[in-house]
Amino acid sequence: MRTDRDLPPRPLGEGRGEGFRERQSPSGIGARLKRREDPRLLSGRGTYVDDIRLPDMLYLKVLRSPYAHARIARIDTSQAQSLPGVVTVLTGREARPLTPPLPVAAVIPDLKVPEHYALPIEKVCYAGEAVAAVVASDSYIAADALACIEVEYEPLPAIVDLEQALQPQAPLVHEEFGTNVAYRFQLGEVDDTFGGADVVVRQRMENQRLIPNSMEPRGIVAYYREALREATRSEPMRVLSGVEGASSPAEPMARGPASLVIWLSTQGPHLVRTQLASMLNIPEHQIQVIAPEVGGAFGAKLNIYGEELLAIVLARQLGRPIKWIEERSEHMAATSHGRGQVAYLEAGVKRDGTITALRLRIIADMGAYHHVLTPVAPFQTATLITGCYTIPALAVEITGVFTSKTPTDPYRGYGRAEAAYYIERAMDLVARELEMDPVAVRRRNFIRPEQFPYMNPFGHTYDSGDYERSLSRALEMLDYDRVRREQARLRQGGRYIGIGLSTYVWRAGFPSVSIPPGMQFLLGGWESATIQIAPTGAVTVRTGTSPHGQGLETTMAQIVSDCLGVPIDDIRVVHGDTEAVPYGMGTMGSRSLCNGGSAVLLAAEQLKEKAIRMAAHVFQAAREEIVYQSGRMFSKSFPERVITIQEVTRLAYHGADLPAGIAAGMEASAIFDPANFTSPFGTHICVVEVDIDTGDVKIVRYIAVDDCGRVVNPMIVEGQIQGGVAQGVGQALLEGAVYGDDGQLLTGSFLTYAMPTSTELPLLEMDRTETPTPVNPLGAKGVGEAGAIGAPPAVVNAVVDALSPFGITHLDMPLWPEKVWRAIQQARGHRQ
Repeated sequence: MRTDRDLPPRPLGEGRGEGFRERQSPSGIGARLKRREDPRLLSGRGTYVDDIRLPDMLYLKVLRSPYAHARIARIDTSQAQSLPGVVTVLTGREARPLTPPLPVAAVIPDLKVPEHYALPIEKVCYAGEAVAAVVASDSYIAADALACIEVEYEPLPAIVDLEQALQPQAPLVHEEFGTNVAYRFQLGEVDDTFGGADVVVRQRMENQRLIPNSMEPRGIVAYYREALREATRSEPMRVLSGVEGASSPAEPMARGPASLVIWLSTQGPHLVRTQLASMLNIPEHQIQVIAPEVGGAFGAKLNIYGEELLAIVLARQLGRPIKWIEERSEHMAATSHGRGQVAYLEAGVKRDGTITALRLRIIADMGAYHHVLTPVAPFQTATLITGCYTIPALAVEITGVFTSKTPTDPYRGYGRAEAAYYIERAMDLVARELEMDPVAVRRRNFIRPEQFPYMNPFGHTYDSGDYERSLSRALEMLDYDRVRREQARLRQGGRYIGIGLSTYVWRAGFPSVSIPPGMQFLLGGWESATIQIAPTGAVTVRTGTSPHGQGLETTMAQIVSDCLGVPIDDIRVVHGDTEAVPYGMGTMGSRSLCNGGSAVLLAAEQLKEKAIRMAAHVFQAAREEIVYQSGRMFSKSFPERVITIQEVTRLAYHGADLPAGIAAGMEASAIFDPANFTSPFGTHICVVEVDIDTGDVKIVRYIAVDDCGRVVNPMIVEGQIQGGVAQGVGQALLEGAVYGDDGQLLTGSFLTYAMPTSTELPLLEMDRTETPTPVNPLGAKGVGEAGAIGAPPAVVNAVVDALSPFGITHLDMPLWPEKVWRAIQQARGHRQ
């Protein structure tokens, strides 16, 4: 019988390791504040796109192909057109004059880019591709109309398997190219000796497709102002309010130059506005994009999708507001997927565990088309494939492949999670080959603290790090040596415990210099902020970042409160509206706090400096004499005389008797562009027990020691890590977009696509170290993708370690019980 005494202990509470610093400031940097956003979100008072109601609104629905690859022989929309309440029905032929091709931003030599429109005319290339659109007076009528559309298809062979798609006789997704290869690229070289290696370890590995199931599916409301003015003469505009702190959705009707106003569930409102201006030939100042509450994104809401484009052009065509809200089944079939790689890894190694060279061949699944950044993921993987190790020689060959599947694009940990998985699995494979402890192999190859800033063989520079420190703390929390002894004892009794490590590094907060010329979607890595203090002392922070669950309304306010000494309740953070905030690059790649928070800090410091100069003027003292302390200023010579920032602000608005060179008012703007990425890192350790009779994997303990640089809010950092680990555990054990040979998505609902619940997730034991980055003034490195990057290799390494007595050296994700059970049975058969 299983008892808790037989298992490694699971300590309650939370550790505090060396280097852990937590400010006890009530509201500044380091304070554990609950998210200020949560009361409205948890009480149902938030406003999402589907909550927007406009007078005379119409509803858009799209008909999707049941075939993965087929020619469109005939579409008959007559019955749908005649249905009462239907306003219009479009096929590809009617839509083509209205809609430009969907954008692709990647700049790669010899990249093959197929034409991709909102609605195709001649053929479909993946199951779920839209073939017709209906606009009706309500969504139910629109759905009924879809069922009335008759489409005659001529099925074509589909190609699903990545490696089969490269075979000479494989069906072609796009016949005009004569190949399924979207591009090939070679980086670096490794000679046949692998740098004088004693042993070469080889392994084929998969990073399966994942579906980014955010809480809120995609959605858009679009209208043109001129059309609505007539519609609202007799009826006042009634619209639910938008993001707290942002302009109300009703406001664009009353003021502002924008003629096209859209509410969109997006990660980058300004980037969308720029793209739409270019695509639709509309002056950019006549477009307003509002991102209200965004219920998660994970990278899938960076695109401008065909449905969104249809809603916009139909709103202009019909002169009425158009709403389109994605259903979950549509989301799973047609919103971009993540990951989708096969990798062949070869590692040269000395007998003492030193890695001498690494060679990797990546075959990456593009899906049927390119979305904005589809081809980029393998390059992210290549750049970080050496992980946190000094590997002197490196070669990566990348092949992008078209398949009859939904296009892939960014997903939490984009490209970096794949790199961490490959190198961390490689470390365990090396340890197994050399009969060394996996901890020892990692320590043998770590980049040492004195080597930072460290440049890897592909020219990527890591800013700072101390990998041994986080590893040591995680091992201490686990009591590693004792658990290894317990593992051996339990194996004698027929129980199989496994310990898996992941000592990973990734990169966050991309700089402008990393974005190739011509990439129109990502204009730069910089971020902007404007801070204004009102005459009464209330502070408004306007940030170009656009959160979708990161808690930025809290952390941005903490940065300002810390710098200026203003109570956090007096600070409002505005975001997500292109007419309310300065131009910004949005939220992606764990850049919000690194870049956006640094811009906020710089703007706050400008106001602080202005306040000091005004205080010096009031006190008739030199600027160097003034001490600024928690929003109060005094002269070193007369400390009893104090003036507050609120009092200085009133003087600034009065405008009289200001110091030379000081303008009236209290407002400052800043733009921050980092010189380099930041390099967050950490150690995750997973302990599992595998039931060899069923293949079931149970996580017994999970330890996460992360280093994201300076921490603004420990509670939010912990929440981000917990969410990321949940997604990482999901990839390792449960999730996978599975297609049949005919290209049908077999995991197109929550009945078949398994995501982790509280039942599968362990109680996380978290700690952290702090290694501030020199790349930005805040010292923050980024944390949003940490758990999704660190968890998959830790979990898989643990399961393979548990099964090592059977001679099993590798299993590909996801580790479904059936897959694990079959591997055990096969291994037992080989041993008999």
